[in-house]
Amino acid sequence: MKLISRKDIRARRHRRVRRKIIGAPERPRMSIMISNRNAYVQFIDDEKGVTLASVSTITDKGGNINVGTARLLGKRAAATAMEKGIKNIVIDRGGFKFHGRVKAIVDAAVENGLIVSQVAEQKAESEGGLE
Repeated sequence: MKLISRKDIRARRHRRVRRKIIGAPERPRMSIMISNRNAYVQFIDDEKGVTLASVSTITDKGGNINVGTARLLGKRAAATAMEKGIKNIVIDRGGFKFHGRVKAIVDAAVENGLIVSQVAEQKAESEGGLE
């Protein structure tokens, strides 16, 4: 018998992720939420408690979200963020595992110009360590 539901496990994972991730004006948090029928992406400044930009699949015609739809959403999210002047971001996967649709959204956003802060910092450290 299952004592904890999948929803509880995701909520626990999300709390663990949110302890470490904070959005700031210079690098907002890209929050990803995937429901049964739609996916949502928000760019949030946690210091002010304000959503700077948001994109979702609600306006799209069609059924459930798949990896192809997630890629399109990531591309639209990057375009919307660039319009608002957002370039550096930190990823909040919302307690979802980082594969499939979530990974497709992030990969498409990065391909279209957004910079994930942790990845950029790690690259800079590795390049500096080689000299």
